This record gives sequence, C-alpha cells and structure tokens, in this order.
Amino acid sequence: MTNLNVRILVVDDEPPIRKLLRVGLGSQGYAISEAPNAKVAIELMEQERPDLVLLDLGLPGMGGHELLRKWRDEGLDIPVVILSSRTDEAGIVQALELGADDYVTKPFGMNELVARIRVALRHKFQQQGEKPVFQSGDLSVDLVKRIVKVEGKEIKLSPKEYDILRILVQHAGKVLTHHFILKQIWGDTTDVQYLRVYVRQLRQKIEKTPDQPRYITTETGVGYRLRVE
Repeated sequence: MTNLNVRILVVDDEPPIRKLLRVGLGSQGYAISEAPNAKVAIELMEQERPDLVLLDLGLPGMGGHELLRKWRDEGLDIPVVILSSRTDEAGIVQALELGADDYVTKPFGMNELVARIRVALRHKFQQQGEKPVFQSGDLSVDLVKRIVKVEGKEIKLSPKEYDILRILVQHAGKVLTHHFILKQIWGDTTDVQYLRVYVRQLRQKIEKTPDQPRYITTETGVGYRLRVE
C-alpha cells in the first residue's frame, strides 16, 4: 500500500497542529482528515474508516483516553498514535494500556512522526503470523529454535531474558509499557525495578555499548522499545 492510499485521521483541537500535520503529512502522500473534537472524530471514523489515527489526549469534552477506550471497546483495531505533551508520562502509559500503538510528544519532528506512522501501519498491513527469524542490524532472533545471535555468534540467555526479548521482537518498533511486559512474563504486577534488572542483564549480552543501547531503547517513564533497522 502506497502513502497515496493511506488515510490518516488527525484528532486535535489546535488548528495550528492540524495545519502542520495536514501540510507535513500531505507532502508525504498521505490523505488527511481532521477532527477538532471527539464528536467529529466519531462521525469521520464511521464515514471514512481511516487507516490510522493521530490522537491528541487533551481534547475538549470527551477526552482522548475516553475516545480511545470507546473505539477499542467497539473492536476497532485501527492503529492509533498518541500526540501528547512531553510531561504527561502517566497519560501516555494509560493510553498505551488502553490500546494505543505508539506516541510522539509535542513538539515533535515530522521525520520522527512519519517513522512512528510507518511502524504502526506495517503492523497493520503485514500478513498475520510472526516471522520465525527476526533481524535488526547484527541482532537475529529465531523464535522457533529460540536462538539469539549477535554478529553471527550465538548468545546464551536465561529463560526470563529470552522471554523479554521475545515479547519485544513480537512487537518490534512499538513501545511496550512496563506493566504490559511484567504482565506478559510474570502474570501479575511486579516491581518495575525487577524488570529493569533483567533488561540491564539482557543489554549486557546483546549490546556493544549497554549504556548506549542500539536495540533495546528506554522510553523514559513509560517502558521499552526494540528498534528496527
């Protein structure tokens, strides 16, 4: 699917932001629809069924979280990328837990936003089923044989380290919250510090420079993301 066939619904109450996105994303070939509030967004969703939504959390009336919850409760699986203020970590985490696919913080660069959009759309349009071997740079993960290699050399991971990496691989490019990872691996809420210890150990094994990770990046106050190269 080319950009010309992709429609993005921008839901934001600030006209300058909508204009910036209309011009910037329009120059990339995306078709843009605009909604200043949740009411218009709901109408456009029913009329147009866009391929992706850019959603501001600070909407008047029905807020972004409530709108997102409504859509997910209705079974809409359209990718949603959150537009948020840089200081609203709690709001970002809540949105991701409600089913948002990713987020960017204002002010954002157009290149960063387009990259987030492409990752979210790739998850939507890719064929169902995960590829047996994931490759990013020098890192490869065989999800069938459970073999992890860096620069062709096999790396031995503990079961928990591998489980963390597997979940990141299955959602490569997307930010995963601490709570999501903890729930997937331990089944209940565990101290986030416990997760940080395992991620640090994992970085020691797969990163050339663990303190400046190339693959597993930290989303401060939110969670982790596995970069796709």
